[in-house]
Amino acid sequence: MLFSIITVTYNAAGVLPPTLESVREQTFRDFEYLVIDGASSDDTLQLVENAGIATTTVWSEPDKGLYDAMNKAIERAQGKYLIFLNAGDAFAQPETLGHIALKAQDDPDVIYGQTQLVDAQRNVVGMRHLTAPKRLDWKSFKDGMLVCHQAFIARREICPSYDMQYRFSADYDWCIRVLRKSDSCAYVGDDPIISFLNDGGLTTKNHKRSLKERYHIMCRYYGTVPTMLRHLRFACRHLARKLS
Repeated sequence: MLFSIITVTYNAAGVLPPTLESVREQTFRDFEYLVIDGASSDDTLQLVENAGIATTTVWSEPDKGLYDAMNKAIERAQGKYLIFLNAGDAFAQPETLGHIALKAQDDPDVIYGQTQLVDAQRNVVGMRHLTAPKRLDWKSFKDGMLVCHQAFIARREICPSYDMQYRFSADYDWCIRVLRKSDSCAYVGDDPIISFLNDGGLTTKNHKRSLKERYHIMCRYYGTVPTMLRHLRFACRHLARKLS
């Protein structure tokens, strides 16, 4: 398989249908679809079964949270590249995987692109305030998570486990570690958009705690003093956005 598309769920019946629909509609079919479920008690598993995605494999068992489930997915995936598309998130269009596959022909370690935010009614809210750059390496993330996790496709061979000490920002730490091991990155482009991100996900709901974790991660990789100075610029940028 070229791709392993991974969706982590737990009682996600209310937000899962758009995710399943976007996977089912992909015109490029060289992928496996892994659903890692935390023993849901609602209709989540029935929705997955009814979706009729031929290459689906489901594991449903209790876990220790989102990143524990994602670690299980890494262990079980067989694809050359991993794509994490969690409940409520979606590919932007049926041709999305095809666009990513074209970039995979050059054998990069990371393929990435842009993301739009959508609300609970699937209306586009707008672009993320952080924009994926045309050139990417691990130092790019000193300014924050410039590439949304749902638009960050990594070669499975270089993917580490998620660090479970982080409850809300382990994906930020994970992307940095992937990029540190990466020799090449391929940018899909400004258009097409790769993914729609559910604006009500775990990180959004725990925004302050997520930012605190990200600060400590930044200090770890980029140094404490540079991170403090950078956050002063972040604060000014945030104030300017609010005033405008």
